[in-house]
Amino acid sequence: MKKLFILISSLLACLVLVACSTSKNKTASSDKLRVVASNSIIADITKNIAGDKINLHSIVPIGKDPHEYEPLPEDVKKTSQADLIFYNGINLETGGNAWFTKLVKNAQKKENKDYYAVSDGVDIIYLEGQNEKGKEDPHAWLNLENGIIYAQNIAKRLSEKDPKNKDFYEKNLKAYTEKLTKLDQEAKEKFKNIPEDKKMIVTSEGCFKYFSKAYQVPSAYIWEINTEEEGTPDQIKNLVEKLRQTKVPSLFVESSVDERPMKTVSKDTNIPIYSKIFTDSIAEEGKDGDSYYSMMKWNLDKIAEGLAK
Repeated sequence: MKKLFILISSLLACLVLVACSTSKNKTASSDKLRVVASNSIIADITKNIAGDKINLHSIVPIGKDPHEYEPLPEDVKKTSQADLIFYNGINLETGGNAWFTKLVKNAQKKENKDYYAVSDGVDIIYLEGQNEKGKEDPHAWLNLENGIIYAQNIAKRLSEKDPKNKDFYEKNLKAYTEKLTKLDQEAKEKFKNIPEDKKMIVTSEGCFKYFSKAYQVPSAYIWEINTEEEGTPDQIKNLVEKLRQTKVPSLFVESSVDERPMKTVSKDTNIPIYSKIFTDSIAEEGKDGDSYYSMMKWNLDKIAEGLAK
């Protein structure tokens, strides 16, 4: 009987310890800053700075187009509960169907208090022939210098909302921006060695303007931006005629678009598609391009290789 009493007492003690441990873990988890990022690129940059100090939710799934998106119930819930929300801005999530604008409004979140554009401070490039609000080219992250601006903005807002971890965020920011800066400098040297008559990046969407400016590689494309008409016969014809006047050795197709229009361009020009590249999303975990750094390294390497053919 005595042994049974001791056994029961021991079991009760274990249960109490487990309950206490679970309670502590739950409290620790709930104490973390709840952060929402509008897409996988912004989420990855945030993760590199914040590590395990936050609970992070990315809205637009990997591989999906952030221009046009319909938030799921989970996205609505996480946004409503968020302490801090990061979005790209520059006519990305707020253009087209303006899904992000509706989402934060319904969640009763306030700009520059609850949600922030990580592109703040970027030198904006506009769509071809346009120079007005609502006609901005949103793809600023395709220039690594702008990626660094994103990281700086994210670290700043994390530190404001969570000052006890400010040193942690700043330390990670320093290491991360040094890594991006090194890749940026290497890329600039790499593109200097490509002959001028071969130096043109040809993609489906006209999203490489920031890239072109940063690395001095002109760009051409089938359509301007994913919220407009994509891959019409006239668009394809215009690009084909342009390419016939060049010595461009390779074409590229983005991982998040329909590749059939670019295949038509390739067939009509006899210029091969050299590689898929990343624009609006990182890759699935474990694959090439599964972080902002690795997607940019992949792009820079593949574009340089393709144009050096």
